[in-house]
Amino acid sequence: MTAATMARALDDIARAVAENHEAGRLLAVVGIRTRGVPLAARLAKRLRDGHSLGVDVGAIDITLYRDDLSQISHAPVLRGTEVHFAVDGAELVLVDDVLFTGRTVRAAMDSLCDLGRPAAIRLAVLVDRGHRELPIQPDYCGLRVATERNERIEVRLQETDGLDEVRKETAKS
Repeated sequence: MTAATMARALDDIARAVAENHEAGRLLAVVGIRTRGVPLAARLAKRLRDGHSLGVDVGAIDITLYRDDLSQISHAPVLRGTEVHFAVDGAELVLVDDVLFTGRTVRAAMDSLCDLGRPAAIRLAVLVDRGHRELPIQPDYCGLRVATERNERIEVRLQETDGLDEVRKETAKS
């Protein structure tokens, strides 16, 4: 994906979210740290500016909810959850850059449900690369890419990397 195709994908996701949003219900967009956070901010801006929707924005850190936490670090780095709105009864759009096994999304849903009982959680991803290990599918998806297990999807964002692009790469051994 180039910057232009990424922008079009986010426009399409925003349009679909707006079409499916239940009027009168709080709508919030929550990004999964790290790259889901700037994508959530971009999506919220499109929902506000292009669809005149009031949208709250939050960020969720799933570190302590990971099912592989003991395997990756004895001293995990916490980046903080920032959800400054009521989750109870809200329609939440959970945003991430790449959907792979589904384990990150499961952890994010667990984390959100610890904050309250949302009316619905929808999933928006920039790229779905397949290879699910859990029964989790995106409600909104910018691009579906067939990958092999030894390949990676590398998402770069202006906010974190200085440019917008998505590339498929062979993982280094």
